[in-house]
Amino acid sequence: MGRDKALLPWPPPAAGNFLASETFLSAAIRSLSPATDFVVVVVGKNEAALAPIIYAHGASLVSNPDTDRGQFSSLQVGLREVLNHGRDAAMVTLVDRPPVTAATIEILREAFENADASIWAVVPEFSGKHGHPYLAGREMIEAFLRVSPTSTARDIEHQHQAHIEYLRVNDPLIAFNINTPEDYAGLLGRTP
Repeated sequence: MGRDKALLPWPPPAAGNFLASETFLSAAIRSLSPATDFVVVVVGKNEAALAPIIYAHGASLVSNPDTDRGQFSSLQVGLREVLNHGRDAAMVTLVDRPPVTAATIEILREAFENADASIWAVVPEFSGKHGHPYLAGREMIEAFLRVSPTSTARDIEHQHQAHIEYLRVNDPLIAFNINTPEDYAGLLGRTP
């Protein structure tokens, strides 16, 4: 991308409510806060740039001491923090995407709360693509924590697919993944 994806402006100016200080990160914190007890942001070498945004929006910060182990290691750091706070479930999202709608978050939360005990996670799906945020219960969290930090969340999810509810939602933002300037420009072009 050439810059920290967490700091990409969001929403775009065309949305009409653009504030210069709004970013993917601040928008994600704001979108998750009403549906969760607390928001934890895992940082790495970008801690100095992200900490002011995290604290200004009422979230907590936890640092991944070895980001060279990969993205999955950051997930593990965040999930350990969730367990350290005495919680048995987490809503997980990535910072390289715009936040989904409040309605999507509520639908996911309701589905998770009403799921059968055999369901360890609820994952949103749009047009056949799985996305974020997803909700993981204690069993799924423990499955993520039992494996090497070099694993991938996708591999662990596939191993436990029988315990995952894939929930169709009408929100294309669940599947957006911004990795390049062209991806970001394409997202901005699709936003009303």
